Amino acid sequence: ELFDPMSPLRPEWFDPAFWAAHEEGSTEGWKKVLREEEPGEVYSMPIFTEAFCDFFLEEVFAFYASGLPARRPNSMNNYGIVLNDIGLEHFVDKLQAVLQPIGRILFPGAGSDWDGHHCFIVRYRENEDLGLDMHTDDSDVTFNICLGLDFDGAGLQFCGTMGQKDHRQYRVTYKHERGRCIVHLGRKRHGADDITRGERMNLILWNHSTTYRKSNEYKNPPYVAEGDDPDLRCLSYTHDRDFGAFKPYPEGKDHLANQAWCPPRGAEYPNFGDRKEKSDH
Repeated sequence: ELFDPMSPLRPEWFDPAFWAAHEEGSTEGWKKVLREEEPGEVYSMPIFTEAFCDFFLEEVFAFYASGLPARRPNSMNNYGIVLNDIGLEHFVDKLQAVLQPIGRILFPGAGSDWDGHHCFIVRYRENEDLGLDMHTDDSDVTFNICLGLDFDGAGLQFCGTMGQKDHRQYRVTYKHERGRCIVHLGRKRHGADDITRGERMNLILWNHSTTYRKSNEYKNPPYVAEGDDPDLRCLSYTHDRDFGAFKPYPEGKDHLANQAWCPPRGAEYPNFGDRKEKSDH
């Protein structure tokens, strides 16, 4: 059924409150299941049952066991599966259609008129990826669903929004719950703390809107100067020009300083130059 383009999504796959909101189809109904993690910025909701998480992971593990090559889902995750590559694009199409009303309600513009997606599994465990550096997504709106398994650590830390004064200021840490989904704009800075025990697997859905990407809001977004030194929790060794001014680079990552871009020139906080000069020497 997961692979059949003609089979509808089954109600029993979904949390009852989520499916009831879907069937009701009203803004009020959706708001009943949404929990605000950061006001106006980050939300979560129950979506899948534990039984469906088990069912879905069986398919994922079957693919891993097959030994077939898997394309990396993005430049930062080394272990994972792109769902389109294993025949699940029709499932993702149908899931995106169910989630579209939530995008319109929470994030008009970026959350409207989705006509594309990139959906993948990420996996964190010992001797593989443990966590994820601070970053933004190549997504207009992101849905991140925890499928399990059993783990400690791996909190999802959120900072400000790219281009805003508070881009690198800490906001909230979200603790993953199996079957629950976190929703945010792709340009929201976030990163995953290292897992300390077990294994975590999440389904990530990046939604894209051609209409939104043609808009001036997307093509020419405002980028204002940062107001203060970045919060240490919001620093990125991959992207930040001043990372070395505050923290030593992780082993083998110091070469990334040569390609860092944030903050862009002209958007630095007041004492950026002093910080950078000291770190360079």
